[in-house]
Amino acid sequence: MKKFWKSASTYVVAALISIGASYGTYSYLNSRSNYSSADIFNYGQDFDQKNVHLASLTADGYPDFTKAAESSIHAVVHIKSTVKATETAGRRQRQMVDPFEYFFGFGDRGGSEYANPQPSVGYGSGVIISKDGYVITNNHVIDKATEIEVTMNDNRRFPAKLVGADPTTDIALLKIEGAEFPYVPFGNSDDLKVGEWVLAVGNPFNLTSTVTAGIVSAKGRGGIGAGKPGGGDMTIQSFIQTDAAINPGNSGGALVNTNGQLVGINTAIYSQTGNFAGYGFAVPISIAGKVVADIKEFGTVQRAVLGVMISDVAAVEDMSPEKAKNLKVKEGVYVGGFADRSPAKEAGVLEGDVIVAINKTKVRNVGELQDYVNRYRPGDKVELTVDRNGKQSTIGVTLKNSLGSTSVVKKTDGLASVGAAFKNLTEEQKKQYGVSYGVEVAGVDDNGKFKKGGIAKGFIIMKINNRPVASAEEAEQIIEAVAQSQDKGLFISGFYANGRTKYYAIDLNE
Repeated sequence: MKKFWKSASTYVVAALISIGASYGTYSYLNSRSNYSSADIFNYGQDFDQKNVHLASLTADGYPDFTKAAESSIHAVVHIKSTVKATETAGRRQRQMVDPFEYFFGFGDRGGSEYANPQPSVGYGSGVIISKDGYVITNNHVIDKATEIEVTMNDNRRFPAKLVGADPTTDIALLKIEGAEFPYVPFGNSDDLKVGEWVLAVGNPFNLTSTVTAGIVSAKGRGGIGAGKPGGGDMTIQSFIQTDAAINPGNSGGALVNTNGQLVGINTAIYSQTGNFAGYGFAVPISIAGKVVADIKEFGTVQRAVLGVMISDVAAVEDMSPEKAKNLKVKEGVYVGGFADRSPAKEAGVLEGDVIVAINKTKVRNVGELQDYVNRYRPGDKVELTVDRNGKQSTIGVTLKNSLGSTSVVKKTDGLASVGAAFKNLTEEQKKQYGVSYGVEVAGVDDNGKFKKGGIAKGFIIMKINNRPVASAEEAEQIIEAVAQSQDKGLFISGFYANGRTKYYAIDLNE
């Protein structure tokens, strides 16, 4: 968490979601092709939650935060994440220019000595969502962590296991071992109203939980920046905006309503200093709940897409007045193009259409459309109401995943898929090859993607997806992370013992 805030130069924002994620068990969802929006609030059942409703008003009719705060603080935890130091990190600490970088692109072919790398420690918050110890937090809180420790409000400490993470939504699911943990039940973020009281609960400094109060300032908030702290290649455009104070260390904490129900995961602030300045943002539980339910059930998020390139109508009027001339509506989502294998295009949506409703629910901006499509899985059908030159029509669309399929996406075992074993380079090999980092391919499976892609035993990997690789463990971690990401592509650069430099592209989807 500390590293996240330091890296933000001007505005701190969260990683944003692409259109679509879904939830639930396969058998349940597979038996239903068009369920109602009310069904999306059953994510808590996957975690055996028994919902509670607390009194939210005093006897005099004033808002009462005490019961909501009391029920939340014991379920909000402090998270310490430690990233193990690697030789690559030590190499980056050296202040020198290596001429081999210019000729080969591999940085340290000169074999210089390493600085002593130190582990990196970050901090954040998390929310227990089940009595058996499932914890939801932000991906950027635990990103690349080799050790994760959870501290309860009563100072009990537990090692935590990462169940799964989704950088695209900046949401992660952890598990601690035990029973009868206090937890916060899921609420209905759709029912939140602008002006409604909410509490932000975090445990930023391991000094027990803290609570701040504010109101919902806006919903479906998008376009707040292009930062990507979660490491995702897309950004969420459907935040709950609040003026409840959220400061560094509160990332991953709870946004709760006055009933003590979890309605969002505090993720970012909008600030020129890195400190709270009146604008806080939380991922609504309608998104975060689906993500963790999918991770628990499938190991990965079931993300459905419309396959459209979109922008707010207001943005079109500002950026392209010529296109805006034909628009007859002031609110909605303008379709500016299509992705490959677009289900919306196949269904008859045209470039220049304005999506004004989905399943008869009004859509005013990109954030609202994204939030709503997130409720479905590949294979589900939705009805889009589009405005075309002033005339409205309804178009049925069968949602698909990013591969153009309606099937459930299963977690990819990256290492099994590539079919390769790795071993560290010895100091003698480094001197022989003139390198200071790299990892050797010790063997390849005839049915693995490495062998099919042309990578042979003895190949020295220098970089994977432009990241220097210094150990076998690091190579495995990168491959596994890519296997769980939205873009499952590996671009590998290195050389053979004869000095021949080679580049390989491996698609883990195929």
